[in-house]
Amino acid sequence: MKLQINEYLNNLKDALSNLDISDIETCANLLLSAYENGNTIFICGNGGSAATASHFACDINKGVSYNKDKRFKVIALTDNLATITAYSNDLSYDDVFVEQLKNFYQEGDLVIGISGSGNSENVLKAISFANDNNGISIGWTGFDGGKLKSVAQHSINANYNDMQVSEDIHMTLVHVLMKILYSKLHAN
Repeated sequence: MKLQINEYLNNLKDALSNLDISDIETCANLLLSAYENGNTIFICGNGGSAATASHFACDINKGVSYNKDKRFKVIALTDNLATITAYSNDLSYDDVFVEQLKNFYQEGDLVIGISGSGNSENVLKAISFANDNNGISIGWTGFDGGKLKSVAQHSINANYNDMQVSEDIHMTLVHVLMKILYSKLHAN
């Protein structure tokens, strides 16, 4: 068991050390720009990435924005189960995020798609929608980045061939970005 634990932790350390810090900095600046401009930030993903999207929305909406007159506006497109199942049943699971964007999206909004494989069709559709409607798109991926790495205007790639390590990297991004945003808004 110790060997397996050490191997996993060493893999995670390797993945963390290979992250491109400038990509994280770009993401932080895009989030701050959305805040300054009053744009909405939409986040989506499937499975573990859906949980990451929800966690990130919570950390920004409450953790960063609490006690501020001006607040971030973040919507995790993963959080309305009734809407997701309605679109899945009546249209296709591939449409669950893009159809929600059609209700709320405004030009200039930011869409973050999280996909370990980078090939989740519903995430790709949401990112393409932002790209096609004068928005900003960011993809968080694992492995080689899949299609999402090239479809998104900006990308942070865990660049590791393990889903759990990739998901750990994405949760680390949530907390790093939350800390950066908090420090910018609560500088006093």
